[in-house]
Amino acid sequence: MANIKELKVRISSTKSTLKITSAMKLVSAAKLSRAQGNIQSLKPYSNELDSTIRTASALADDYSHEFLEAGDSLRKAIVVISSNKGLCGGYNSQLYKQVKRFMGENPDADLLFMGRKVRELAKRDGFKATRDYVFEKAEPRYDEVVSVVNELTELFKSGKYGEIYIAFNSFVSAIEFTPTVKPILPFSITEAEKAELVKEFPVDFKYEPSAEVILDALIPEVLVMTVYASVLDAIAAEHASRMTAMDNATNNSKDMIRTLTLKANKLRQAAITTELTEIVSGAESLNG
Repeated sequence: MANIKELKVRISSTKSTLKITSAMKLVSAAKLSRAQGNIQSLKPYSNELDSTIRTASALADDYSHEFLEAGDSLRKAIVVISSNKGLCGGYNSQLYKQVKRFMGENPDADLLFMGRKVRELAKRDGFKATRDYVFEKAEPRYDEVVSVVNELTELFKSGKYGEIYIAFNSFVSAIEFTPTVKPILPFSITEAEKAELVKEFPVDFKYEPSAEVILDALIPEVLVMTVYASVLDAIAAEHASRMTAMDNATNNSKDMIRTLTLKANKLRQAAITTELTEIVSGAESLNG
């Protein structure tokens, strides 16, 4: 059983941990507020742009685009967006489960990483990184995301990959995120979707300029917005997960301090009782 001195050391170290976790929780909460605002302001535009392009490309007569059709190559690639730092609960491990499942179904797929934590988990299981994107800061800027998308589109157009996917944690709330794997190239529209859109919009749209000119300009923009929205989603989910993890760690530290303090008080009381008993016994023996 620990003595009072050992318990005091543990209480002191736990209090130091409590200060760190409390500070990290506050920092993550501030970062989450900003990241949440970013993704909530971008998603409506990104979703509406995606919906508009799907509708226009489905209704345009005899329209085709290289991003709408799967490449000749059977090779696939997956871009994994994870964090560079830990202490964020199951943020990276849950995403890695989805990536590992994807690799199990597509063993020849190439892994491209944005963030190092899932890359480290994949390396332990023998998966090799084909590409590791490094940015100036932990959170990539818009222009850096555009550079990544340009590289991906060149790989797709060159025929190296027939399909490209993206894996990220989608932000739901401060206490919830959803590990997601979805295709980004080709920008495919199924026949069922086309039929549904034709049924929903039984009109003849007029385009100025032509539908081809508009779609040729906007389809690459949709791809950029899809990847950028995924990055912002992942950033918001990371800060939310870290805030929750630090909140749990703070509460656990408080519980441990209370438990250790109670144990120390019991030991101190026991020591005092023992000393009093010895004093009384000694006095009694002297009084004979």
